[in-house]
Amino acid sequence: MCFYAPLFDAFPNDFHQNLRQAVSTRGLGLHGNDGGANGPDGLFTQGAVKASAAASMLATVNPGSNTLSIFSINPSNPIDIQLVGDPVGSGGEFPVSVAFNKAGDTLCALNGGQVNGVSCFKVDQTKGLVSLSGTNRSLNLNQTTPANGPPGTASHIIFSEDNTQLIASVKGVPPTPGFLAVWNVASDGSLSPDFKSVAPAAGGLLPFSMTLIEGKNAILATDAGVGFDIFDFNSDSNASSVVPIDGQSATCWSSFSSQTGNFYLTDIGTSMVTEVNVDSNLKGSIVKQYAQGNNSGTIDNDIASISGKDFMYVLAANATAIDVLSLNAPGQAQNIQKVDIAGPAKAAGLTVGVSVQGMTTFVKK
Repeated sequence: MCFYAPLFDAFPNDFHQNLRQAVSTRGLGLHGNDGGANGPDGLFTQGAVKASAAASMLATVNPGSNTLSIFSINPSNPIDIQLVGDPVGSGGEFPVSVAFNKAGDTLCALNGGQVNGVSCFKVDQTKGLVSLSGTNRSLNLNQTTPANGPPGTASHIIFSEDNTQLIASVKGVPPTPGFLAVWNVASDGSLSPDFKSVAPAAGGLLPFSMTLIEGKNAILATDAGVGFDIFDFNSDSNASSVVPIDGQSATCWSSFSSQTGNFYLTDIGTSMVTEVNVDSNLKGSIVKQYAQGNNSGTIDNDIASISGKDFMYVLAANATAIDVLSLNAPGQAQNIQKVDIAGPAKAAGLTVGVSVQGMTTFVKK
């Protein structure tokens, strides 16, 4: 089946959303092996689609084709999106996550299949993605194509805040914990031959999404087995920790609000958004929880700043919809809209089910 990128346009007066169009990536989707459930989160990942504000580009994975696609975004009219070049091989099998560097001129992909690991590409505004030498690196996971999971699968890929490291998260197979794989990034964009494996603090099991804790050389990682993990990369401190979320089922996705200063995590099992604060000493605490639709299957999320306000967009896969929350202040998030995906897609002749995946935002300049 085709993998589509649904686009939304925010109305400037009331900040509500409208489904505008779907654009083919010229690639195929593929659902991972989850014991026959064939439920939401078929890629076991965050970051299947990612936009770069710096470069006005958007990239997606095509897991059934083992390719990546990249698009240009018209910054003054973001629904004007155009494929640049042809889809390119991802450097492995079952690509699940992509990350731009800060400048938007490099894209790295995480492959989670039998041939797993990372590969990076130069972002050419006219040619598309051009493979970067010295960046195809293996995770050496014992996996299949498509991947078997969620335990034991590749999760997410990001750059460090200073762009000197590339980081991939890998879930454990309980009781064995997962890890973060860290490669150094050289000035020419190449990666260190081997990665450094960083384990979570005691009690951590399945590190999933990663969100930078700005200015702290640290990462908040959701942990489907417990709640969330704090990874402290500072050599002169040891503030790594594991924070349980009572009653959680599978907390797997996260994003950060610059307006509230807090992190927002989603749980596919409880359909709950959990607001988290991380203080200056890297101590994490739960601020508040916000229930979404019962059994709506809340997965990928992202946050956009529009006219000085932050809005959270949550993909509710079981409901084939997007929940929109206004992040008014710390502890004061408010649901303001549910955007139906399936209805408009059906009217356009497209079939959309619970296998929807990925969420990214791009704000008009």
